[in-house]
Amino acid sequence: MKPFKRTEHKEQADFFKALGHPTRLWIVRQLADGKEHCVCEFVDQVNVDFSTISQHLAVLKQAGILMDEKRGKSVFYTLSCTCIATMLDCLDTRLKKK
Repeated sequence: MKPFKRTEHKEQADFFKALGHPTRLWIVRQLADGKEHCVCEFVDQVNVDFSTISQHLAVLKQAGILMDEKRGKSVFYTLSCTCIATMLDCLDTRLKKK
């Protein structure tokens, strides 16, 4: 067994922490199909104010899960970590077995 070194796993832990909120997990699932989505689409669907969605998107972007592209006044998001779609499929399969 390798010795425990906290700093080696902090980035990975932050990644999983970013997914630890239902709204953020829902956002990631919406992007898992490979399509981009505008901030306004998330605001409309979740029915919260723009700043709340922006904060959730910032957490996901900081963790390296999303990337964004600004076009005019709109910002579009895509997954930068596409393997997360596979992880979510695995999780869905696992939870269905219970």
